[in-house]
Amino acid sequence: MRIGTALSFLPRIFWLCSHLFWILITLDWKVRKTRNAFERELIRQGLSREDAKRLSRQIKDAKDNVMNLLLRPRM
Repeated sequence: MRIGTALSFLPRIFWLCSHLFWILITLDWKVRKTRNAFERELIRQGLSREDAKRLSRQIKDAKDNVMNLLLRPRM
């Protein structure tokens, strides 16, 4: 009975892992699009390209901090 119970959870675990992986991929894609749009808008407003890249880097750093917080092993 215990083996059957353990095997019944496998599809759910696979479903959960696949959705979490999809969220990670989608989040990276949306952050990349947001950074590019933010850089274009800053450049259009008259900021230099280097300053726009430096400011937009903060968006990626914020995403990285959130991901590290969520994926960090807990003790």
